[in-house]
Amino acid sequence: QVVAHETGVTNVADPLGGAPYVEWMTDEMERQAEAVFAHLNELGNGSILEGVYAGIDNGYFVGEIADAAYRFEREINNDQRIIVGVNEFTDGNDEDATNLLRINHTVEELQRKRLEAVKQERDWAAVEASLAAIRTAAADPTVNLMPPIIDAVKTYATEEEISNAMRDVFGTYVEQAIV
Repeated sequence: QVVAHETGVTNVADPLGGAPYVEWMTDEMERQAEAVFAHLNELGNGSILEGVYAGIDNGYFVGEIADAAYRFEREINNDQRIIVGVNEFTDGNDEDATNLLRINHTVEELQRKRLEAVKQERDWAAVEASLAAIRTAAADPTVNLMPPIIDAVKTYATEEEISNAMRDVFGTYVEQAIV
């Protein structure tokens, strides 16, 4: 059912008979990819690589992904695209799947206390030195950030502290609004 409905091979009598359907699908995918490359080439004034940089800066990729995700979801909701187990061939249980994980307040408090205990018991000088090493590495684009991050984790630096150290160098990313 998954192959039949999600790939569309059942839309033709013999999808592999002489492979014209598969060839058509391949040609269509190639045509769409070439259109993207042509657009990137145009954005980069004759350079696809520069077009990629421009596309990142002007939000082209974010917009394309958002548009594709919207179309995909709309096709599923309108039953124009079959996703086995989502909008076809479900187990009959159509309850809203909003069974969210909820952390028990007691467990949350216990974890907060454990985190505070770790922060109080760790070697603050080692933590600060490891965070300084992250800032130094982050300032040099040729340096791999993973070793200083791993060293910071070994000193019990928190995710927040590590993220803040990188934010000190990189700043906060602000996505451009795509209209």
